[in-house]
Amino acid sequence: MNANRGFVPLILIPCFNPGARIETTVTEAAECGMPVWIVDDGSDGPTRRRLTDLASRIPAVKVLHHETNRGKGAAVFTGLLAAQSDHFTHALTLDADGQHPVSRVADFIATANAHPEAMILGRPVFADDAPTLRVQGRKISNFWAQLETLWAGIGDSLFGMRVYPIDDLVAVMGDTRWMRRFDFDPEAAVRLAWRGVRAINLEAPVRYFDPEDDGVSHFRYGRDNRLLIWMHLRLLAGFLRRLPRLIRERMSQRGSVA
Repeated sequence: MNANRGFVPLILIPCFNPGARIETTVTEAAECGMPVWIVDDGSDGPTRRRLTDLASRIPAVKVLHHETNRGKGAAVFTGLLAAQSDHFTHALTLDADGQHPVSRVADFIATANAHPEAMILGRPVFADDAPTLRVQGRKISNFWAQLETLWAGIGDSLFGMRVYPIDDLVAVMGDTRWMRRFDFDPEAAVRLAWRGVRAINLEAPVRYFDPEDDGVSHFRYGRDNRLLIWMHLRLLAGFLRRLPRLIRERMSQRGSVA
């Protein structure tokens, strides 16, 4: 595969008090041979010192800070805007807590290089010990994301390991005041699909770490599921406004295939 000279990727890691596993995640990410930017979303003092130490020890690492916690989407947006101004074209997002397999970064980046117009979405492969509520609950969000895009091919709406075309995602986020908190991942996939950005899905094993293994989770079932419900209500309203255009696009795609 020939290198795409217009393809300039980086790894983007939003984080909020991620615990000790951030060191492993960042160290392994830096070995992938591209810049690693961490956006600290208002973490505590010990986390800030840990991130500063990582940046001082690893040349590929850069840290951006929010003074207060503003949400995952807001952290990603801060990173995207800074990356865009530095002429990066694509951002691979990773969670800081070690759930996403850094070993799959090379395949995700190679696929994005071959298809720079697309978004590369991770499709999680769960181990037998994965929390049942997390595994089964995401099927609801996946169904609504597929409906809201007329089955545009979003394999998993919630998995955060992805490669985004930066210009497209900045344009989408700039057009809405939403997509700033935990609801970022599914809304990004849906709105990019509405924009005409094709989805390519790649499998990636996902791990959930217990507190004994330095696992940290800020997911709250009640709070975050309410946020997802409100998000899908908003997206359904947008879907209905776009429905005639989406139907025409699907019919055109089927006609071109035939």
